[in-house]
Amino acid sequence: MKAVVLVKNASAHNSFEIREVEKPKAEAGQVLVKSEAFGLNFADIMARQGNYQDCPALPAIIGYDVVGEVVEIGAGVDNVVVGDRVTAMTRFGGYAEYAITDYRACAKIDKAYPAGKATALTTQYCTAYYCFEEMMNLHPGDKVLIHAAAGGVGTALVQLAIHKGCEIFGTAGSAEKLAYLKEMGVQHPINYRSQDFEVEVRKIIGEHGLDAVFDPVGGKSVKKGLKLLGSGGRILLFGASDMTGANIFGKIGTGLGFGFYHPVEFMLSSKAMLGVNMLRIGDDRPMVLKRCLENVVKLVEQGVLDPTEAKVFPVEELAEAHAFLEGRSSMGKVSVKW
Repeated sequence: MKAVVLVKNASAHNSFEIREVEKPKAEAGQVLVKSEAFGLNFADIMARQGNYQDCPALPAIIGYDVVGEVVEIGAGVDNVVVGDRVTAMTRFGGYAEYAITDYRACAKIDKAYPAGKATALTTQYCTAYYCFEEMMNLHPGDKVLIHAAAGGVGTALVQLAIHKGCEIFGTAGSAEKLAYLKEMGVQHPINYRSQDFEVEVRKIIGEHGLDAVFDPVGGKSVKKGLKLLGSGGRILLFGASDMTGANIFGKIGTGLGFGFYHPVEFMLSSKAMLGVNMLRIGDDRPMVLKRCLENVVKLVEQGVLDPTEAKVFPVEELAEAHAFLEGRSSMGKVSVKW
């Protein structure tokens, strides 16, 4: 089979090669999917740059999201059969014509559902669902700040927050993205490039404080987010995109920017800091991942969730897809078709 292999940590146009590799086989509890398309995530960018500690040793086939047809199942698989069309989360290996997934990390989808949207349902929408529903316990009227709100996970978080009836503050980096957020229903879009989000949010909320902050950026934004929380508020960290493209000094600066905290600080202020890594959830709590994915698909069927397709690239233009995502100009999910 063909696979796009990450051969070195370099620019988008110098890191990948399309190679012939051995097709995997489904073992017990596994599903083999013939891929129509695979999705891109910011973790892919960081892996390509050499900044993602979970990335396998090079040469490696990266990628977390695939959509396609089940062609083989292992013993004990009871939720899909050969011939089903599924969306699936892979633990790497997604940039290939055939990909292996744990049966608990795949779900049946309608055969007519767009492939670009389907690739968003696993890593991005499951991450958003887990963060929002399983970790935060939000209520109607809660004030919520969502960073990178026009991205894949950000879009999902916005849709979940709207469904819950929250008041939403969303950051993005262009007038086009702010308009996108406004159209989705974000009451307070903020351009983080030209405005200090801490100042802008404080103008609106006064001393009340936010109930929740979702932060995939890291660095100084974490300290600012903590300052904006009210009593009982929570900040959830699920990435460090501020390190993308940074040199060693920039990475050190981002790391230091997170700040240093003592548990007593959180106890006295009645605030909380949470961290999410969906690879760990998939590895250690696969039934939680299964529950999240099944609920995401249900909410899609009900019309509550509706991923935005940013752009679909042919596999020959994977480098352009990486550059497009890395350039932070995308809104929604970036995917690649075979």
